[in-house]
Amino acid sequence: MDVKEKAMEKHYEWKGKIEVVSRAVIHNREDLALAYTPGVAQPCLAIAENEQLAYELTRKSNLVAVVTDGTAVLGLGDIGPAAGMPVMEGKCALFKEFADVDAFPICIDSKDTDTIVNTIALISKSFGGINLEDIAAPRCFEIEAKLKERCDIPVFHDDQHGTAIVVAAALMNAFKVTGRTMGEAKIVINGAGAAGIAIAKLLCRMGFGDVILCDIGGIINQAEDWLNPAQREMAVITNKNQIRGTLADALKGADAFIGVSKPGLVTTQMVASMAKNPIVFAMANPIPEIMPEEAKAGGAAVVGTGRSDFPNQINNVLVFPGLFKGALQVRAKDITDSMKIAAAYGLASIVEKDQLCSEYILPDPLDKRVAEAVAKAVAKDAIQNNIARI
Repeated sequence: MDVKEKAMEKHYEWKGKIEVVSRAVIHNREDLALAYTPGVAQPCLAIAENEQLAYELTRKSNLVAVVTDGTAVLGLGDIGPAAGMPVMEGKCALFKEFADVDAFPICIDSKDTDTIVNTIALISKSFGGINLEDIAAPRCFEIEAKLKERCDIPVFHDDQHGTAIVVAAALMNAFKVTGRTMGEAKIVINGAGAAGIAIAKLLCRMGFGDVILCDIGGIINQAEDWLNPAQREMAVITNKNQIRGTLADALKGADAFIGVSKPGLVTTQMVASMAKNPIVFAMANPIPEIMPEEAKAGGAAVVGTGRSDFPNQINNVLVFPGLFKGALQVRAKDITDSMKIAAAYGLASIVEKDQLCSEYILPDPLDKRVAEAVAKAVAKDAIQNNIARI
């Protein structure tokens, strides 16, 4: 069987990838009285007096809601909330496996921004954090922004920020391998949706250099009339020389390419037009913008993809379990840009200097050190910047 057939077989066998396991032992009447009535009234009254005690007396301190509307599931597009459930369950399983964080899948049957925001906000008291997942752009930007205003717990859209963090970590280490200097690079990102825009914002904030965004209409700049509001905002902070043209034009002399778009958009000749020893992160799945062997034929010194069957897998699983673990440990009120940057540095630091090479710029997703290193960096930053509550 190939992986698709085997996955179907396993999903029929599992009948769901997660389950609820009781932490309370209930074997007799005394156990029942303590876990439920009448004993349970005491923690209820305590939380009514001081809501923060919910972190001490319930599972809130380690519980994340993984929420989708099913409009941008993997590379499958708008397949609906029910069809998104296997992915949300998988995400919850990864939270538990890699960071021992309990997560619960929630699939909302609506495409209305305010309905989605209201639904999540109204259930947020049960959780220590909200992980937004597979929600289409540009609606995802508004949903996250509104929830950050309404909720007093971390709200994080992983497709945006998890991707941005892992790309930033990979790029830092790729810079070391190729001898590049922060602040002096020309970086081209193809795909100006949720992930591409988040990557561009983070790389700009971290000072990597001149970031140029491209989309189906070409290079994003302030003169174009086809930009959506999010892209128009990015035109102001990217492309410092306001160049115009196609992706091929943008890649000339570029130090790095980051693809979060579609298969086959980059050719060997386009890579050859880049700067010497360029970095190519072709992350479209399952087929990247350019296959690794083709990128190397064009002169690429470091190549990464989103796939596990090639070196340098650039995968969000390296970020979100540890990021939420760190935020939950200190009861963070939010996940800030500073915490994202800390997470990127924490992730990049796992690959030691003597290990760093063209085919090893990120740790393996199964490396047990990853979540702890990211969590530690995130928690430390939250404390230093008064985002933590303990």
